[in-house]
Amino acid sequence: MSAIEADSIWKEYRRPHVRATTFKEAALALLRGQRGYDEFWALQDVSFTVEQGEAIGLVGPNGSGKSTMLGILARVLRPTRGAVEVTGRVCPLLELGTGFHPDLTGRENVFLNASLLGSGHRQTAARYGDIVDFAELSDFMDAPVKTYSTGMVIRLGFSIAIHMEPDILLIDEVLGVGDEHFQHKSYARLAEFKRAGKTLFVVSHSLTGITTVCDRAIWLDRGHIVTDGDADEVVRQYHDAVIAWEQSLAEAKARDASAS
Repeated sequence: MSAIEADSIWKEYRRPHVRATTFKEAALALLRGQRGYDEFWALQDVSFTVEQGEAIGLVGPNGSGKSTMLGILARVLRPTRGAVEVTGRVCPLLELGTGFHPDLTGRENVFLNASLLGSGHRQTAARYGDIVDFAELSDFMDAPVKTYSTGMVIRLGFSIAIHMEPDILLIDEVLGVGDEHFQHKSYARLAEFKRAGKTLFVVSHSLTGITTVCDRAIWLDRGHIVTDGDADEVVRQYHDAVIAWEQSLAEAKARDASAS
């Protein structure tokens, strides 16, 4: 049974380039036929299916559309064209500090973040001890989150997400954050998650993290799928392409330097 079905997803953003500070300036620009924006397609005809219990990674350079795709799966973004069907309870871990209020304590933020993920107060209270123990932050739960380090925020957010018992866990750029001990513990917990038949969808620049966690990977570039297949093979192809691009860039710089 499919957990995620993405059918010909297109996502358009508009980049403003005519700055109109008044209504008059905007009206005049419109009368002159000047558009105040450029169209930018972050995703172009992206289709894939993820089966229940599958762990899939999304790789690609900055600006390739990875986080946009994850936002659409999390239903915080709408595709311009196409459709996505997600079956099961989704828990997104999208960005550092998402769902946290910096002036509230860690304890208060657990209940706030969990409520945003659909957990009631009684359910969260029953899981609170496990959340704190996994995050290893028992001495800091009554301190404001704005006093937390980046690693502490990631640990707390990750711990909340995995204890919400979702059917589908969406993770954006957090696999490489935190010390080695916490990363090892997180990978072990994700392995348990997979064994329980849950679905993982991971976006990360940590290629080692992708191959450790995922069985399958999709390589996105400029909004298009380059390849979709075995995680080790896709990561190898992507890594080789990055090395080739860096070598080509270095050679071009060397030629320019010698010509000058």
